[in-house]
Amino acid sequence: MTLRARAQAPVKEVHQALTDPAAMKVWLAEHAEVEPGRYVFWGRYTPEGETPRQRLSHLDDTSVRFDWTLDGEDTTVELSLAEDGGATIVTLTQTNLPDHGEAIGGGGSRHVMSTYWSMAIANLVDHVEGREITMLCDFTDPAMRVEVLVDAARSEVYQSLIDSEKFRRWFGANVGIEPFVGGRFAMGGFDMDPSPAKVVELEPDSKCVLSWGDGQMTASWELADSGGKTRLTFVQSGFGDTDYGAWLGWMSGVAELRRFLELPNWRPIWVSVDIEGMPEGMLYSDQG
Repeated sequence: MTLRARAQAPVKEVHQALTDPAAMKVWLAEHAEVEPGRYVFWGRYTPEGETPRQRLSHLDDTSVRFDWTLDGEDTTVELSLAEDGGATIVTLTQTNLPDHGEAIGGGGSRHVMSTYWSMAIANLVDHVEGREITMLCDFTDPAMRVEVLVDAARSEVYQSLIDSEKFRRWFGANVGIEPFVGGRFAMGGFDMDPSPAKVVELEPDSKCVLSWGDGQMTASWELADSGGKTRLTFVQSGFGDTDYGAWLGWMSGVAELRRFLELPNWRPIWVSVDIEGMPEGMLYSDQG
């Protein structure tokens, strides 16, 4: 897996956020320690976070590399930084992971790494750009509910969530949405998703509920005015108590939704996403 994102901050500032334990506790983990020969993070916001499981192999002014044992298997993570006209390109690679199809269908910590790092990098970018992060996922809590403030009108947030073209721009993946009760919601588009969700509730500018299969799996969002902003409440249920991969996929998308609606010169943070087994045509790129 290789993820590349752009942060509007100098390399030195991004490196500081990557290696300062106080900063890491904001965007990455509950606990972090960095000292000569040691780079570890753990706690409830880290998969298998009961104890530190990272072993540092390299650290310099533009990169950090460490081995991380997950599901009893060794993986290698590298985060590297490159200057990009005053901005910074952050590149994340991790080895020995399931491919896209296996990750969707399976369980275990290695199966959530693509969305875990997508959320973490989105948080990192917001942090170094001086914005509040969207969320940290608590891997000890099966409840998948979060409230996020978006600095935009409810009607704008609603249209961005229900209009296929707007949705794919901020989410970074193709999607087909039929915006009416009984309509389909198909990740990857109607031709790619053989079992799309169904829209079971829809209230303009206020609420949408999606249901999969026999109706046991649902995702819902509700919108409410809040001090001149919009409070977005997102809930996922019935996917299994440990389906943090899907949850983090939604929430890393919401991080970009906030940027899409709040930044006047928005363009996606994602430069490229390379995940083995990702179907051709699944991802959507809008570099503005």
